Amino acid sequence: MTPSEAPTLTYAFAVCRGGALTALAALSGLDTGAPVRTLTAGPLTAVVQDVPAAGFGEEALRRRLSDRDELERCARAHHTVITAAAALAPTVPLPLATLYLDDDRAREALGERETSLLTALDRIAGRAEWGVKVYAPAGPPPPAPEAAPTNGTADGPANGTANGTASGRAYLDRVRTRQRSREQHHTLTLRAAERVDTAVRGLAVAARRLRPHGVEVTGKHRTQVLNAAYLLDLGRERELRAALASLHRDESDIQIELSGPWAPYSFADGGLADRGIADERRTSGGMSP
Repeated sequence: MTPSEAPTLTYAFAVCRGGALTALAALSGLDTGAPVRTLTAGPLTAVVQDVPAAGFGEEALRRRLSDRDELERCARAHHTVITAAAALAPTVPLPLATLYLDDDRAREALGERETSLLTALDRIAGRAEWGVKVYAPAGPPPPAPEAAPTNGTADGPANGTANGTASGRAYLDRVRTRQRSREQHHTLTLRAAERVDTAVRGLAVAARRLRPHGVEVTGKHRTQVLNAAYLLDLGRERELRAALASLHRDESDIQIELSGPWAPYSFADGGLADRGIADERRTSGGMSP
């Protein structure tokens, strides 16, 4: 069997409606040697690529995606194709590793989702996704814990007990004061983040709060207190940047990062968007307004 006759699967990147998508054929996609192409399914157009069954079958795919470097390569290739399609037509991203046995199975699957996909395409047409993250900078490290005072002193049991009690109260007061200070700082940063969210929601047609990243992404020097996606009409970028710049000046205790525009991963219908991959892309593309 020649390489051209080897069994293949149909890998789907996205679903579009309208637009001149012929330029997508120039993309390498997943570097399988086959061109990125379109597949008509009723009123929908899928962006697909033939991939070798030997390299993308269930077991092979599991091994591929368990390799961090290979997962990153596939995710970037997947995102690149989606981004290119979204620049040409309203586009619903499909999850990473959306595979079908052949084109007929792909058409059948899209036909089953036709109503929800058309609804999603109506919702996102003429719009783009933007990511906004808010961070609370880490303050100076707290002082080393003080040793709790003991009751005994060189002055004797009676005097030592009195002095020890007073010292113990002072120690507990200092601990409570530090705790209250940390809690107040956290409350203030959360309120500032809510003001940012409220301002951007006022410009958006839809919004979604995402799970904040942990220190493995943000680093120990700051804490993420808002991680959100917003769907905005095209042409409102200047308003968005101006609003965030104003908030940045007023909210001096927080850091605000804006990223986008993105394909609307977070606003595709029925959980079709691969939000984890989308958020990874947004993480690497942030900028301060």
